[in-house]
Amino acid sequence: MELKINGICKTYGMIKGLDKFSATLTDGVYGLLGPNGAGKTTLIRIITDSISCDSGEISLNGVDIKDLGLSFRSYLGYMPQQDGIYPSFTAAQYLSYIGALKALRREEMNRQVEYVLKAVNLLEVSDRRIGTFSGGMKQRLMLAQALIGDPKIIILDEPTAGLDPKERIRIRNLISGYALNRIVIIATHVVSDVEYIAKEIILIKKGRLIYHDTPDRLCKSLENRVFEIKTYEENLEKILSRFEVCNIQKTTESIIVRILLKENQSEKKDLYGYDYRMIRATVEDVYLSVFDEEREKELIK
Repeated sequence: MELKINGICKTYGMIKGLDKFSATLTDGVYGLLGPNGAGKTTLIRIITDSISCDSGEISLNGVDIKDLGLSFRSYLGYMPQQDGIYPSFTAAQYLSYIGALKALRREEMNRQVEYVLKAVNLLEVSDRRIGTFSGGMKQRLMLAQALIGDPKIIILDEPTAGLDPKERIRIRNLISGYALNRIVIIATHVVSDVEYIAKEIILIKKGRLIYHDTPDRLCKSLENRVFEIKTYEENLEKILSRFEVCNIQKTTESIIVRILLKENQSEKKDLYGYDYRMIRATVEDVYLSVFDEEREKELIK
């Protein structure tokens, strides 16, 4: 399975939603990362055929999706960020409704409904009305509906939002299993959700593709630039003004500050006199380095 996105452009008035975006996706998990307004939602809507692009094309196994027409939608499973579920339906009724929309035969539909309910740990509450569900339960139900019909391309928008840590891990493992022979795209702000399961990370900024690479190679791009400084409260303001700070952790004895050296800074010169150690970069460090401008705006707010 190959989904090829070639030179996609989309504008909203004077604003570029996507600017010559290209990527080739095969079976596996892809983490789609970027701040609000980066173009993630626009890309998802174009892939799911909800809106059309101004120029460029998307092909599935070499065939333009425009030529595939409505049949392309049979390949898709989509979990939107905002739920569109009916509170008076039971979980089983809602998934059966989705199955009917996808033209599943009743026997196959019943089998799939039971399977996905079990997969998202909702089988025991399948006869409860959705209106009585917690936010986390609704989130898992939305994931379940995206899996109905055995789609080959699964697009998930913030799939673990509102889930407790145990369920978050369970869902990540479920997604990994599905991605063995499917394309799974996860759009999220929770970097840890994709760092450990993504085959490749796609970073998008102002409609443009910034990075498209494996997590390991992305992290190596910050090799020798991420450090932890052991310090005390009286020194914190100076560190904050001097370095790009990724994280601050207060311990019983001191404060541990995770920093990213800027390109014009060096370990020997700028860290001289500090109690520090070099550490391995994470995808979150890469994210912060790429979107530092947006992060500064958020801090100002």
